[in-house]
Amino acid sequence: MPKVLGIDLYSRDIESFILQNITATSASQDGLKYNKCVSATGAHGLVQSKRDIIFGQILSSFFCNLPDGMPAVWIGRLKGAKTMRRCYGPDFFKKSIIATKDTTIRHYFCGGKRGIAEELREVCNGDFGNHNIAGVYSPPFRELSDTEMKGLADEINVLRTDIVWIGLSTPKQEIFAHRLARFTNVHFICTVGAAFDFHTKRLKQAPKALQALGLEWLFRFLMEPKRLWKRYAKIVPLFMWYNLLELINGRFFKNQGEGSYVK
Repeated sequence: MPKVLGIDLYSRDIESFILQNITATSASQDGLKYNKCVSATGAHGLVQSKRDIIFGQILSSFFCNLPDGMPAVWIGRLKGAKTMRRCYGPDFFKKSIIATKDTTIRHYFCGGKRGIAEELREVCNGDFGNHNIAGVYSPPFRELSDTEMKGLADEINVLRTDIVWIGLSTPKQEIFAHRLARFTNVHFICTVGAAFDFHTKRLKQAPKALQALGLEWLFRFLMEPKRLWKRYAKIVPLFMWYNLLELINGRFFKNQGEGSYVK
């Protein structure tokens, strides 16, 4: 499994991950839940992991990091992961919900502005045919205390949740997942970025052609220039610069992981 800016990324596709892990929770033999954190992370998260050592340690501790953007996929393929495909957060969420609609797997949604998680539950019930949404929660726009985090986890546990989906922004969502995993009793905690907003039609997704070209960031910038211009003005050049530095320093092709991504 290749490292991109020091972070191991999943080297196959969404369908493989869902088959190997998400749907496997319904066939768990020991009945135990391990709070496995999964991130759909792209250039933003990877750059942040280089600039913030603590955040880099959090991402590295995750059970799996899915390549959310095409730039990360292209780097992964250059490093030898020929089977790597983009594992786009909103697609990962939708395909997982559909794949588990006829199982007993229970989902919990955490994220978005007030009311969005509830709307997403209705989308899953109607459009995706999944009625196993155990609960929803919209966190406040501040950091939760440990007491509040434990209270949320208690609710998640009482509802016999199997998978928690977190739809916030990077790095907030990964930090949130890491903290929540200290208190929950679930199979997976998955961070999927703007998936909640996309599937409730609060935000418009980039055309597939632009996504394939790695230009979704440009489309999103044009949709929300005031909010996103500072982010992309840093992320795009830094992602290229950090990878170039690895190439110059002879580290680009070194220390690539082999075999399973499972920690």
